[in-house]
Amino acid sequence: MTVNGDEAVAYAVKQSLVDVVAAYPITPQTIIVEKFSEFVADGEVKTEFIPVESEHSAMSACVGAAAAGARAFTATSSQGLAFMVEILYIASALRLPIVMAVVNRALSAPINIHNDHSDAYLMRDSGWIQLFVENVQEAYDTTIQAFRIAEDERVLLPVAVNLDGFFLSHTLENIYMLPDEAVHEFLGGYRKVSKVKVAYFDEEVPLMLNPARPLSFGNLDLYDYYFEHKVQQVEAMKTVPEVVREVNEEWFKLTGRRYGDGVMETFGVEDADIIIVAMGSGAGTVRSIVKKMRKEGYSVGMVKLRMFRPFPFNDIAEKLKNARLVAVMDKGISPGSYGPLFLEINTALYDYEKRPMLVNYIYGLGGRDLVPALVEDMIKELASELEKGLKEPRLRYLGVRE
Repeated sequence: MTVNGDEAVAYAVKQSLVDVVAAYPITPQTIIVEKFSEFVADGEVKTEFIPVESEHSAMSACVGAAAAGARAFTATSSQGLAFMVEILYIASALRLPIVMAVVNRALSAPINIHNDHSDAYLMRDSGWIQLFVENVQEAYDTTIQAFRIAEDERVLLPVAVNLDGFFLSHTLENIYMLPDEAVHEFLGGYRKVSKVKVAYFDEEVPLMLNPARPLSFGNLDLYDYYFEHKVQQVEAMKTVPEVVREVNEEWFKLTGRRYGDGVMETFGVEDADIIIVAMGSGAGTVRSIVKKMRKEGYSVGMVKLRMFRPFPFNDIAEKLKNARLVAVMDKGISPGSYGPLFLEINTALYDYEKRPMLVNYIYGLGGRDLVPALVEDMIKELASELEKGLKEPRLRYLGVRE
C-alpha cells in the first residue's frame, strides 16, 4: 500500500487487536487517530475509542485501561507530550504495557510544528522504552513489534515508537503490510491471554484490576518501599534488549525484514576511522552519503541507533571503540550542555583506555532539512581533522546560519 507514516501506524494499530485508544489531536500526529477513528466508525475494529479533552487525559485513560487488562494505545507530539509527562511516569512505574506513537516535533517556544527530537528527549528519564524509526515501513513494523515487547512478561513496560514529524508522518511510501491474521498470530491474539495460568484465571492478564483477585495500583509509597520499587523498574529495563532482539528476529522470519539486531544497525564500522551515529529519518540520508564517500576513499561508517531507552551502553561501545573519531548527530540540544545522545555515547566509551575522539553535531532543529551536501561537508571536515588534529569546539551546529 501507499501510505504516509501516520497512516502506517494507524493500520498497524488496527491489526493489533487494541482494546482502547484514547487520544487528543495535535500536529503532526493527528492523522493517526483521525484514520483510526474511521476504522472505529466503519466497524472495522472492536476498539473503544475515547476522544479526551487533553493529552494528560489521554494517557490517564490508557493507564486505567491497561491496569484493567486492556491493550491500550495513544499518540501525541511536542507540547502534547509535555502536557502528558506527569502521567508518563505513572504508566511506567505501574508497569503498564501501553504503546504510544510519538510523532517527533520541536518544543515551543518559538512555536514550531516541524520535526526534531526535543520531545523524545523530554521523556528519556520517564521509564519508557524508546524506539526510533527511519522510514514508513519501519514505523508500521515497529508499532506491531512494540505491543509484543511491552506485553512480554519479562518486560511489562510502556513503549514509545518515535517517527519524525512530516519527514515520515506526512510522506507517502510504498510499504508491505501483513494480512490481519498474521499480525493476530504474531501478537498471540487479544491481550487477555496469558502464558501464566493462575488457578481459575486462565484467560486473565496476570496482573490486572479484578474484584475476584484484589490488587492495588498507585499506592502511597513512602521511604519504606519507594526505593525498592524504583529499582524494580531498572531491573525490568535490563530485560528489554534481549526481548527486542528476539522480536526483531521473529519479525524477520515472518516478513523477511529486520532492523539490524533490533537495537541498532551498522554499516561499514568494522574498518572505519570515522563513525557517525544517528537516529530517526536522518539515518537514511547519512547512510546514503557514507556509502558514496566510502567509494571515494573515505574511511567512514555509521551506526543507526534504533533503541534509545534502555541505552545499549556496552553494545554501542563495542561498535565504536576501534574508530579514531566518532561524530554523534543530535536532533535536539540541552542548553548549557551537549546533545543527549552525545552524552550517552560519551558515557559508553569513558571506561575504555583507548577510545575515539568525540564530536557532537546538532542538526535539524525545528525541521531544518538534512541535505546530503551537509553530510558530505561534515565527513570531509572530520577527515581533515584526523590528519591535522581535532579542532574546538566539540559541540558544533550543522546547517545553521551564522
